[in-house]
Amino acid sequence: MVIVTLQRDKCIGCNYCVEMAPGQFQMSKKDGKSVLLKSVNNKGFHTLKSPDHSIEEACFLAEKACPVNIISVKST
Repeated sequence: MVIVTLQRDKCIGCNYCVEMAPGQFQMSKKDGKSVLLKSVNNKGFHTLKSPDHSIEEACFLAEKACPVNIISVKST
């Protein structure tokens, strides 16, 4: 299981996550912040739980590229 978490409120809209993992992230046209696709929002923490380990590498790259460190990726 791959668990990806995004603290969307702290996003600065740099677009690095979309460049690294376009299948999991996109930029909102409403406010210019990152959106974690297919995620569940819980008090500002958007979480995606996926059994698909093929997304893991791209999400780790997005986590490392984020200048405000609001992306967390865990693999179980």
